[in-house]
Amino acid sequence: CSTIDVESARAAHRLAQEAGALSVDAPVSGGVAGAKAASLTFMCGGEQEAFAAAKPILEHMGAHVLHCGGAGMGQAAKICNNLMLGVTMIATAEAFVLAERLGLSHRALFDAASISSGQSWSLTTYCPVPEMTPASPANNDYKPGFMTALMLKDLRLAQEAAAHAGAASPLGAAATQLYALHKSAGQGGADFSSIIRLIRGKQGDFEQS
Repeated sequence: CSTIDVESARAAHRLAQEAGALSVDAPVSGGVAGAKAASLTFMCGGEQEAFAAAKPILEHMGAHVLHCGGAGMGQAAKICNNLMLGVTMIATAEAFVLAERLGLSHRALFDAASISSGQSWSLTTYCPVPEMTPASPANNDYKPGFMTALMLKDLRLAQEAAAHAGAASPLGAAATQLYALHKSAGQGGADFSSIIRLIRGKQGDFEQS
């Protein structure tokens, strides 16, 4: 269920097939909170027969068990999902930092954007500033959650996949660079939403006046 590259997932499927076994690649989304609540989303790749056999097992841990296609397509879906997640978290953090500079309160921005076109999971579930959403690691000094180092790993997988597929990924490339800088500043073990610290131009907590 780990996020790995598509070709490695396909190689694992081939080994299983040669051994006469069914297999699915089934990376998950939902984080620690989703695991505790058994509300994870499983993105599955593999033959229909293998998916049908795995689904009842995965349903004990997840609220959504999706068949994304053949071998490796679960990993493809997860890589694309985390590309979107990494980019939208940076955009959300940038918006809050801009709001701070403009004198707009966190609450005012959250209340407006969460019911407007800026709404996203990064805002309404995993907001990078504290006291906006109950599940946000920002409420607990950015203890993960989903570590910066893991987000960087997944973004690098996305960049490798984009290069292999001949797909443009300019925002993904920029996000990869920012998370690499954040990790190099000693934040690899912090939740990835702590990227707001880098965007503010300093490490550590920021107290809004």
